[in-house]
Amino acid sequence: MDTDAIPMPQLRFFAGLSVEVAEPQQVGAVPHGLRRVIPILGGQVQGEGWRGRVLPGGADFQLIVHAGYAELDARYVLETDGGDLVFVQNQAVRSGPPELMQRIARGEPVDPGQIYFRCQPRFETASKALGWINERLFVGAGARHPDKVVMRFFVLD
Repeated sequence: MDTDAIPMPQLRFFAGLSVEVAEPQQVGAVPHGLRRVIPILGGQVQGEGWRGRVLPGGADFQLIVHAGYAELDARYVLETDGGDLVFVQNQAVRSGPPELMQRIARGEPVDPGQIYFRCQPRFETASKALGWINERLFVGAGARHPDKVVMRFFVLD
């Protein structure tokens, strides 16, 4: 078996996002953890040669599995300055020392370098110019701030 012929995946910057969020809605203790819903209010996105905005109306559906680990599932829509719409489903994990994770949950600032926040965004669009994103895999990293989430997405080439 010749595995040397398989190209090594490379990361290429796709976009940076700043997503404004509202106060969490605490659903409460469910069978697998604590369920929270974080409404998305808007935001900005900028890629190589394009920019746009995060439309209000999406949400991040969070499951706090235990004091040091959360699973995130954010769904929202981007609108490029050219008018193209892009649906985003971004699944992520966020983990760190329980005391820092509790500070994040209370809306307090935490040094992003102390928290593991990685994601797997998936994109859907009808745009001809951006249609290639329907057929690629992406990864990213993020940081939670009291009123926003900042992320960087990379295409896996």
